[in-house]
Amino acid sequence: MTNIPTVTLADGVAFPELGLGTYKLRGDDGVAAIVAALESGYRLLDSAVNYENEGEVGEAVRRSGIDRDEILVTTKIPGRDHGYDETLASASRSLEALGLDRIDLYLIHWPNPSVGKWLDTWRAMIELQRRGVARSIGVSNFTEPMLRRLAEATGVVPVVNQVELHPYYPQDELRAVHAELGIRTESWSPLARRSELLAEPVVADIAAAHGVTPTRAVLRWHVQLGSTPIPKSADPDRQRENADVFGFALTDDEMAALSGLRRGRLWGGDPDTHEEM
Repeated sequence: MTNIPTVTLADGVAFPELGLGTYKLRGDDGVAAIVAALESGYRLLDSAVNYENEGEVGEAVRRSGIDRDEILVTTKIPGRDHGYDETLASASRSLEALGLDRIDLYLIHWPNPSVGKWLDTWRAMIELQRRGVARSIGVSNFTEPMLRRLAEATGVVPVVNQVELHPYYPQDELRAVHAELGIRTESWSPLARRSELLAEPVVADIAAAHGVTPTRAVLRWHVQLGSTPIPKSADPDRQRENADVFGFALTDDEMAALSGLRRGRLWGGDPDTHEEM
């Protein structure tokens, strides 16, 4: 079993340096895949209302037999549930679907600026944390102005911002803001899915230099950046491979070479314009 190290979030919670993405892990096969990940050492599970698998995630937690307090379950509020009262109701539905007594990390999935309710949603999340419904609260796909607005309006800074992040899109400026505000960066699509990233010669050369796969080299890059990647895999062998990134280190030059692949967002998910309900 892999021992995945943790960092301490601004609210004092121990947060794994690598987690499991669960998008499209559904049904009995999805439950089995999540259980396998927990058995191999994963302790951070990333779900969302829009993934339609909160039930599978909760069932996997129960079926694993692992102490509930060792596992951090993330879910996210969809755009259609933005608003103060709507968020309180959405959290209740998520708890029911998960079959758990709390949400460990509760995120706003997308800001959906045209709706204009993300600040009311954040105020409701603060209340949910006060009630113990959510242990930690954060956001996903938020920009610097949005993060600062949350902090200025409520005095509460998200402990996590989950964003698109990979060597094609290193997010240097946003990561610097996170460091300033005490926000942990979390990387979705850390391997730049549906792209040629893992076939890049520079990735292959760095992987060969360390005797690891290209996947492990890229995930190690995330860890050294100070971001928690959440790669998704249903295959137990691949899950173990993905988690095995804590026994080697990239050099400064190798880190720079991977960041030098930058080209920008891959899927047009600009938080200032993207809408996801």
